[in-house]
Amino acid sequence: MVSQQQQAIARPDDPRFLEIARRVRQGERLTLEDGLFLDREADLMAMGRLANEVREKRHGNITFYNTNIHLNPTNVCVYRCRFCAFRADLRDEKAYAFTDDQARERILEAQSRGATEIHVVGGLHHQKKFDWYVNLIRVLHETCPEIHIKAWTAVEIAWFSFLTKKPVDWVLSEMKAAGLGSLPGGGAEIFHDEVRPQICEHKADGENWIRIHRAAHQLGLRSNATMLYGHVERAEHRLDHLMRLRSLQDETGGFQTFIPLAFHPDNTKLAHIPKPTARMDLRMVSLARLMLDNFDHIKAYWIMLGEETAQVAQSFGADDLDGTVVHELIYHDAGAKTPEGLTVSKLHRLIQEAGRVPVERDTLYRRVVREGAKWSIESDGKTIGV
Repeated sequence: MVSQQQQAIARPDDPRFLEIARRVRQGERLTLEDGLFLDREADLMAMGRLANEVREKRHGNITFYNTNIHLNPTNVCVYRCRFCAFRADLRDEKAYAFTDDQARERILEAQSRGATEIHVVGGLHHQKKFDWYVNLIRVLHETCPEIHIKAWTAVEIAWFSFLTKKPVDWVLSEMKAAGLGSLPGGGAEIFHDEVRPQICEHKADGENWIRIHRAAHQLGLRSNATMLYGHVERAEHRLDHLMRLRSLQDETGGFQTFIPLAFHPDNTKLAHIPKPTARMDLRMVSLARLMLDNFDHIKAYWIMLGEETAQVAQSFGADDLDGTVVHELIYHDAGAKTPEGLTVSKLHRLIQEAGRVPVERDTLYRRVVREGAKWSIESDGKTIGV
């Protein structure tokens, strides 16, 4: 089990840290050994200041957010991941699966709220055929074609490939034709083989996750990347994870943002593990900003971190808070105490209180020009009507 207590913390003027800082400022890439030192020993405040330098060099005083809504189409799942409190067996009282009408209702709600994105992830319902999943995307897209559909983790794509006995490329192409716009970063958890079987046995492994995101990027689909930390993993597992993401980004350039996800133990089979501390949360945000030099954005996902830590994270390397996140269920079922959705005005307050300037973006990080629920995209200084 990972310890919430770091090893002996080095002083801010430790020669190893000063050398890392020098190389970061000169634009040099950090090594695995650098990352292990930052994770285990570096002074958090010094590390945060360095990550903030990188963040401000890239994005100045801006913090991005988006107006989005979530859809978790079913909680029935063939897998029994130890960290998951969302899944249900088919005959559980809480089991559900969306109908077409319910899907239409959800995206029309998104439209009425002025959402630019709907985020779709859920369980792997063993009685639903691939057509059910494709049809869900088609229904959403045909009902509100202007709303970007970010859907299906790599684990879900792997399941669809298993269901159809078709290659991943075929699955992604079918989804893209139905209206899929991009992939979320979920399902990555921790890639390392020492950890993954302990928390999500039988689930698509790290190599498959990487392979599926590579295929998506090659088809022109952008995606996000995540890492679930604060459970049974250690520093070397976290660094292995970050290095694999950095390598794929070197190859494809298809990742948009990295989201460090704090493990929430409540109602899971790992409930005996304490939740990560705010100090660990901020260390992971800073570590990501310093190690992932080829990622444009680092997100402080307020649902997982809590509003206060997400505010502070904007000075520790994060330039994005995610968005309004209406109807999020997966992390709230695992004990997240944050609200089930924030208003735009509340997001603005969180950002402004941190001394940052809020800028609304769409899924692809284009700036949004908004008049109430009506919006358009600014591209190269010009607005594109939506």
